[in-house]
Amino acid sequence: MCQGFHGAGEDYHRIFLYLYPNMSILTAIEHHVVSMLTKGLSTSLSYHDVNHTLDVTAQCRVIAHAEKINDPQSLAELEIASLYHDTGFLYVYENHEEKGCDLAREQLPAFGVSPEAIENICALIMATKVPQTPRNELQKIICDADLDYLGRDDFFETGERLRQELMSYKFIKDDQDWEDRQLSFLKTHQYFTRTCRDKRSREKLKFIRQLESLSNPATK
Repeated sequence: MCQGFHGAGEDYHRIFLYLYPNMSILTAIEHHVVSMLTKGLSTSLSYHDVNHTLDVTAQCRVIAHAEKINDPQSLAELEIASLYHDTGFLYVYENHEEKGCDLAREQLPAFGVSPEAIENICALIMATKVPQTPRNELQKIICDADLDYLGRDDFFETGERLRQELMSYKFIKDDQDWEDRQLSFLKTHQYFTRTCRDKRSREKLKFIRQLESLSNPATK
């Protein structure tokens, strides 16, 4: 896990402003988080890696646009939350959302983010904790972005990376345990935004049927 890098948020911001004076705050935060994750995440995190974070950020933008979220402050808080939502994995696996909030509160003031905005960002991060509990539109968007792959063409490829990760951390016993848990999770999961319900639900149902068929060959 990452060691000794996170506390340098203020110095990191000053360096960025010196090297890239025209860089926006959001871009500077993204560079900071991506660098932090690239340097610090365990190689055992085959699913919760930097690519997952960037995918969630990209999906937040797509869903927010489709949901007609236009307020710049809301969009900024959503983007920052998506970047920080899995930073807690630098330190812990379980309850990583709380640690991600700690990092956001520690680092974001150096980038000029207000205390009120930071608390909004932390609420967004906490909403992604499974079982997801979104309480407003922005929280629904980040929750759907976090699990967007459940209704995408890369479902099985992405799921395999998660299986490897969970096996590495001994959260699942074997392949049968994984198959049972994956099917159960897929059946209980729900998308919260109309955008994802419209775009992803049909594919997700198809994957459920495929997994059911694999678990019970007699139904083929």
